Amino acid sequence: MFNWYSELTKSEKRTYWACFSGWGLDAMDTQMYALAIPTLIALWSMTRGEAGLLGTTVLIMASLGGWIAGILADRYGRVRVLQITILWFSVFTLLSAFTNSFEQLMITRGLQGLGFGGEWAVGAVLISETIRPQVRGRAVGSLQAGWAIGYGVAVLVSTVLFSSLAPSLAWRVLFAVGILPTLLVLWIRRHIEEAPVFAQNRRERTTDRPSIWAVFEGPTRATTLKAILLTFGIYGGNYVMITWLPAYLKLVLHLSITNVGGYLAINILGSFAGAFLNGWMADRFGRRRTFIVIACLQAIAVATYTLTPITLPVTLVLGFVLGTLQSGTAAGTGAYIAELFPTRIRASAQGLCGNAGRAIGAIMPTMVGVLSAKLELGAAMGLCACVSYLLVVTAALMLPETRGRDLTQVADATTPETGHTNRTAHADNAVSRQ
Repeated sequence: MFNWYSELTKSEKRTYWACFSGWGLDAMDTQMYALAIPTLIALWSMTRGEAGLLGTTVLIMASLGGWIAGILADRYGRVRVLQITILWFSVFTLLSAFTNSFEQLMITRGLQGLGFGGEWAVGAVLISETIRPQVRGRAVGSLQAGWAIGYGVAVLVSTVLFSSLAPSLAWRVLFAVGILPTLLVLWIRRHIEEAPVFAQNRRERTTDRPSIWAVFEGPTRATTLKAILLTFGIYGGNYVMITWLPAYLKLVLHLSITNVGGYLAINILGSFAGAFLNGWMADRFGRRRTFIVIACLQAIAVATYTLTPITLPVTLVLGFVLGTLQSGTAAGTGAYIAELFPTRIRASAQGLCGNAGRAIGAIMPTMVGVLSAKLELGAAMGLCACVSYLLVVTAALMLPETRGRDLTQVADATTPETGHTNRTAHADNAVSRQ
């Protein structure tokens, strides 16, 4: 499950850590809001519906940011646009610290979402085009562990700040810490090179700039829509839990700040493990089968967690399981979406499919807030999450298997739905051995 890393070249390792760190810092900045929700509800007298709307707004803007960043990355380069997206989400996280109302925070959080969606889209394509197909599932899937680490840093910083400062100041300092990811940009500028396949493609197609609507043209359209359905289910379910979990623990289970931090630490540890589990399963058993199995297990775990009476010890155990499966469904999207599309529109497709799913799925946190006015919060969370994971299974059954596709060649020998996978016996044997 882990020996693939030792086989990477120096350039591949640098690219891996740039994308891993970028996603982790993205997670840190994004999750700060979820951790501040209870405080903002108390200080600003926000309703749960308004709190859910703030979460939905950033996800909708992330879809737009992902598509824009993907289009720019297909035209001007993956590395350059990756740096811009990191700078963008860092600055607007900092500006959130100076807001004084629901409306002001909605603006800064929405603009932060542009960089949030763009960073993942561009980073996922860059690493997918850099890593060879035999280990791509594990390498790209493990990037999701960066989210767990970033989330963990946010929880740690939040726990320290809210334990030592007044709540009215602690949440502002928490957002101000979000400027730190800008330091990563300096390292990327010095050490990360453009993906060779993109550089070659740009040299050979100097006059060919794909339309922004290219992902909806010809046979690509069907693949695009199915991939959006897949990510809608994944992120709709996951963001229900990510957005509302801290509030559920505090407002429903009545855990203290310290206990919430401890629970989230266990949940985050599970998320870290889930990223590696998904990558191993995807390389060994295939992308589609992995999505189906993990989504089904997650629906069971979420239903048990939110719809049945459980003790605190069971809550902690299920927290680890929930984190593992949450990360497992999301971790596979980076490699899978990249493998579904050709080089010339790969970043655009990654940005649109990965983030349109976020945008549509963003209605789920709002739905939880609305439904919780009539249902218990746990019931609203469980219902919305389980419906989302049913969509994951449906989409995975409609999409093709892509394990083993070679993304290192400019003239992609794959076409949506029907293309040849470029899988050689050597590649399959390598996957089996590892």
